[in-house]
Amino acid sequence: MQYNKVEICGVNTGKLKVLKEKEKKELLKIMREGNEKERKIARDKMIKGNLRLVLSVIQRFTNRGENLDDLFQVGVIGLIKAIDNFDTSLDVRFSTYGVPMIIGEVRRFLRDNNALRVSRSMRDTAYHAMQIKEKLINKNNREPTVEEIAKEMNVPKETVVLALEAIVEPVSLYEPVFSDGDDTIYVMDMLSNNNSDSNWLEEISFKESLKNLSDREKKILSLRFFKGKTQMEVAKEIGISQAQVSRIEKGALNQIKKDM
Repeated sequence: MQYNKVEICGVNTGKLKVLKEKEKKELLKIMREGNEKERKIARDKMIKGNLRLVLSVIQRFTNRGENLDDLFQVGVIGLIKAIDNFDTSLDVRFSTYGVPMIIGEVRRFLRDNNALRVSRSMRDTAYHAMQIKEKLINKNNREPTVEEIAKEMNVPKETVVLALEAIVEPVSLYEPVFSDGDDTIYVMDMLSNNNSDSNWLEEISFKESLKNLSDREKKILSLRFFKGKTQMEVAKEIGISQAQVSRIEKGALNQIKKDM
């Protein structure tokens, strides 16, 4: 998408204003402290000054066959929600908060308008499986097998596999979803769907703790938890034993827990 060649919803994207982070903070402050007229003007400026942020985000969804105008309008709804709910006391950039909100709004739109929808029961099974998986990881300090998850749920292992595959789209831990030159947002910046203060701090701590891991540890965690590969598959791909993968994975997880 070339901004200077695209018109979306009648808007010439090449002429969109881009706000600096300082300007955003000033507008957000006015929205919280100004009178009614000042708040309205500041909110309008904040929306218009972040439309290019919406464009940057919806680029990653353009191969879905959806109308760009529709995606843009949905993305703007996410942007407005982010603007209205952003906590200025948090020491994070607005885009760090806004990008996940925009993506979430677009994904809900795509999910609700997808002709091949995942059934409610399949989603419920998948979410239950993820909860059981998290429980077993905390209990045993290792990745559970599909058989262990299925046994805990009292369902066939095939049911667990199909349910998880129906809702999961593997992505790279370091896949950029937005960048305006000096402010890049990666997948790992959005690991939590809950936007509470504590979870934002946990996400920041998690990102910082990843920097302390070796390249091999990062790759193993990425293959295991974001591409869904077994320890045997990871061992074969990087040329070490399954026991080594298990040891490195356990050490990396313990290091992350310690740092956080």
